[in-house]
Amino acid sequence: MDTEGTHDGRTSRGGRVPRPAGPPEPPPALPPKPSHAPTVGSPLATWARTPRPKAEPGVWRFGYQPKRADEAEPGTDRSLLSGAVISFLACVLVWSLLTNGYIPYIQVPLKLFTPRDWWELGGGATDHRGMAALQVYELLLTGGLVFWFSRLGSWGLAFERLVAARGPRARAVGAAAGALFVMMLIWTGTVPAEALLFQHLPLREIAPTQGLLITLLLYGVLYVPVLVYYARLGGWRRGGQGGTAGTAAAATAAVHQQVAPEDGTDPAQWPQLRAAGLWEVAERLGGEVVGGRMNDVDYARIRRAWDSVQADPTRVRAFADSVRDKGAAACLHPSGDRDLPVRAARHDLLARQVLLGSVEDQERNPYARRGTPLALDPEVLGTSLLAVGPSGTGKTARLVRPVVESLALQALAGQAAVIAVGSAGTAGPGLGPDAGYDIVVRVGDPGSVHDLDLYGGTADPDEAATLLAEAFVGDVPGVDVRRAATALAQLLGPYRAVHGRFPAVPELRELLDGPSPALDALRHALADAGEQAMLRELDARARQHGAPADPGPALADRLALLDRPAFAGFFDTTGQGRPFSMRALEHPVRVRIDLPERGHADASRMLARLLLAQFNACAAARADRSLFAFLALDDASHTLTPETVRGVQRLRSVNAGVLLTLRALDDVPEALRTPLLGAVGCRMAFSGVTTWDGKRFAEAWGTEWVETRDVTHRTVFADQPLTRAIHAFRKMVTGKAVTTDAVTVRQVERERWSASELAHAVPPGCAVLSLTSVRGERAAPLLVRLSGTG
Repeated sequence: MDTEGTHDGRTSRGGRVPRPAGPPEPPPALPPKPSHAPTVGSPLATWARTPRPKAEPGVWRFGYQPKRADEAEPGTDRSLLSGAVISFLACVLVWSLLTNGYIPYIQVPLKLFTPRDWWELGGGATDHRGMAALQVYELLLTGGLVFWFSRLGSWGLAFERLVAARGPRARAVGAAAGALFVMMLIWTGTVPAEALLFQHLPLREIAPTQGLLITLLLYGVLYVPVLVYYARLGGWRRGGQGGTAGTAAAATAAVHQQVAPEDGTDPAQWPQLRAAGLWEVAERLGGEVVGGRMNDVDYARIRRAWDSVQADPTRVRAFADSVRDKGAAACLHPSGDRDLPVRAARHDLLARQVLLGSVEDQERNPYARRGTPLALDPEVLGTSLLAVGPSGTGKTARLVRPVVESLALQALAGQAAVIAVGSAGTAGPGLGPDAGYDIVVRVGDPGSVHDLDLYGGTADPDEAATLLAEAFVGDVPGVDVRRAATALAQLLGPYRAVHGRFPAVPELRELLDGPSPALDALRHALADAGEQAMLRELDARARQHGAPADPGPALADRLALLDRPAFAGFFDTTGQGRPFSMRALEHPVRVRIDLPERGHADASRMLARLLLAQFNACAAARADRSLFAFLALDDASHTLTPETVRGVQRLRSVNAGVLLTLRALDDVPEALRTPLLGAVGCRMAFSGVTTWDGKRFAEAWGTEWVETRDVTHRTVFADQPLTRAIHAFRKMVTGKAVTTDAVTVRQVERERWSASELAHAVPPGCAVLSLTSVRGERAAPLLVRLSGTG
């Protein structure tokens, strides 16, 4: 099937994705076994059937159950306890007044709806019928009072927070105490339930055996519902797993017990293919799902292939033939891989999310988001993410690797292209093994299989010169990047016109150094070829050489960082190597680039600037933007320039994004710190940031209206001698003067997170994260706990 290299198998056609860095291993016959099996159906079927409701940015949608809109934010434990106790005492008081006849006319509704001959003139019941009606009425009143006061005092929430939260044993003991209390009320006749059942039956006229059976049956009707209710409340059906653990276990069990819908919409049976008339294809894929021969990557990849087929109906037959022949292995990624060799995080490829951690259950977070799982997806990564935190806070292990791993899985499913850039020695273990990538470029390593295209795969001298100038002198004060780009274009254009390629690093450096035999040879070759326009370009460059504002020396000095023995054999332009260029973003590639750090820090930063500039240009120049293109810079220190910051801001409109990590905002020029925070839609401050960096984040996150309570203490001066004596005695005992409190409640505008709070109030392993989706949806700064990749 012709899918333009997106879903084809291994091929040697020109212009396709380069082969993996090492010798490829044959794909496994079956996907790896899951770590657990659900209760009903196959693991993949259960996974596919699990609902994924729409939610705010950053919410893990797999099996997500949003909180009810009418669910209010709970108060403190003290207020819950006092409210529950006071409402219980009020309920007992009102119930006592009702049942003892202290409230007049309480029986009027009962007598209005019952026959008159059931009641005496004074108000009492004439026979057992009126007595039974009175007992039923009393039970209804008791139930109504208990229901109303329990809602008023939040008895259920108080039980969960004050009893069940202390563990399964406390939950079971609390439920047992409640059951014993209710049964005691029934047994002692305080609640007339037993009298209602037994006093109106002619038990004396019934045979002893039958009477015993009826008595046992009535006791069962009376006490079994109480026992069942409190058994469920105590979590005894779940083996003592109550409280939060029980709720989590029940939610997990509900996810794993998803049953197949009966209306023909079971996602595990591919209803979209059946609707298109491909019954045989749907049956084949459904059998692969049920038989356990398909994993989540296969499922997402085939769904993606079907979406592309719907866009081009001429591919339907090829798609059907591929599925019939290969089953779950149809429409493979060009590498032939069906999964990553190892997964360090939890992923949901249907929602395209990766689970990073959870939102802390603290007052600083909105109540609706407290305790919810935190996830990232292309919807929010498309606005780009900036993460700032000192070394050792887990930026690589807890953020970069899970995100890169998620996009690598999406690349295998034909949905994304990912490029991860890190330092040599840490990129391998930090960003995943080599087998998880199609291309691994180790700049400066003689054993590297792949090379790096210094010109980004472009054939336009002006475009190549612009990218090189941005990388070489974009961070040099006093050097005009546009003049530097012009100077490079005046050399790259003539050289390509003569040789049909761009110059290698030593050749370009020699041309930039000024008059030389290489420059004279280039001029003679242009004259012989009749390239008059290129001769004028070369002459213009010769006239500018040595001028006060000539960028040539600065370019040559920066290029000298790459013209070192450690980089010999790299940046080849003769076509003998296997260079990687950003033009491969048209395909679902997985690329890792290891930059040399020790001894070549300046060269690494320059190459990182070049990669970022090339990514911005190539992502926007793609003809097919259906793939989500992503670049992860594990250390973006000293790599940002004004033009690259503007390019990052434009990525969200071309289905692309970047992830930038910094140890501090001091690694960015002062003039770019505010524009950088404004260019990215997602901002993340790890624990340990300085107050200077915290101030920048606080300004970016803005303010909000909050309610404050100001308490003023005023000393009470008594006029009467007895009162003064009492106040003096109280002051002698407590050591404090008698005061009255004046409370003022008002709305004030305050920072969501202050610089001091970001620097000192974020616990280790946590971060403050704000998110923005490409559709403009926003999530306020949240204090999140990152789970890591351990």
